[in-house]
Amino acid sequence: MRSGRASTEGRCSPLQVKLSPHGFAIDHPDPELGEQLMADALGAADRDAMHGMLRQLVKASVNGQKPDAVNLAFMISMVKSIKPGDSVEAMLVAQMVSVHVMAMRCAHHLANAEDIAQQDSAGRALGRLARTFPAQIEALNRYRDNGGPAITVQNVSVGDGGNAIVGNVTQHASVIFSDNGLTPAVTDAQVIPIPDRGAQQHACADTRRGAQA
Repeated sequence: MRSGRASTEGRCSPLQVKLSPHGFAIDHPDPELGEQLMADALGAADRDAMHGMLRQLVKASVNGQKPDAVNLAFMISMVKSIKPGDSVEAMLVAQMVSVHVMAMRCAHHLANAEDIAQQDSAGRALGRLARTFPAQIEALNRYRDNGGPAITVQNVSVGDGGNAIVGNVTQHASVIFSDNGLTPAVTDAQVIPIPDRGAQQHACADTRRGAQA
């Protein structure tokens, strides 16, 4: 049975992957604990999921047709720091980290382009990857929020006879009332004005009088 001290020391050991021409292996003094720590870091549900994700990260770390240990260590560290909570988050975070690595690789190619064709190719690829990354962040945030809207109301005052309605106008709308001024800030929402019933009644009465005349 593993002692408490040995277990603590094992958990404090750096989590690394050793690459070889034949594949890769988790470099940890306790192989079983090393696999568990790697699964926790990647947000993998079980051993098979952990090895599958790790294999994909190894392939995504390739630099010069070979897996790069430095790239791989960075990618694992980034996934671990984002803390994926389930399998969906784990896959999305792995994609995010891979897209970032590829974007920085394209940035390097752009900086070292030797002609206009290389510059245009690297620039277009970098632009697509740069737009993909924030979209992935938004997808992760929405998934973590279970797709619900973010509604925050602060210091809202309503005068006599006024009506205050806060609700969902469109899906995933964010309605934010700030106390920095009288004008509310509304994000991704369509503002539908509330008709004045008194004005409507006067308008109808004027219309009837005009018709009678």
